[in-house]
Amino acid sequence: MICVHKLVKITGLGVLAWLVPFLAAFFFYTPDGVPRIDVFFFKTLMIVIGTIVGMILLVWYFKDIKKDYCTEGWTIGIAWFAIMIVLDLLILLPMSPMTVSAYFKEIGFRYLALTITAIGIGRLLTIRNGT
Repeated sequence: MICVHKLVKITGLGVLAWLVPFLAAFFFYTPDGVPRIDVFFFKTLMIVIGTIVGMILLVWYFKDIKKDYCTEGWTIGIAWFAIMIVLDLLILLPMSPMTVSAYFKEIGFRYLALTITAIGIGRLLTIRNGT
């Protein structure tokens, strides 16, 4: 069973993993919502920024984990995926003309990359530590 402290930590880190790229995106748009750069380059930058932030937060999270690495990887990976999707649906989607279907095709499923990374880190730590 997950304790309240861990739930707060996972949720806080998940929100932060979503918030940093979200705020960074504002630098690439005019106040009128017009992209300042090529849309494909923007999407590439968002993936890179999200990956950097996600990896920093995952390393920080896993440094305190001493057992059950695979379970931890699955837990944080799935939790972050859900947090990011919910935040996008509540905040990002109403700001854009995008449909829910287009959102999942263009943005939503990309969050699986962090889920897969978290699971991979958990598996790697399990192999390395033999637990």
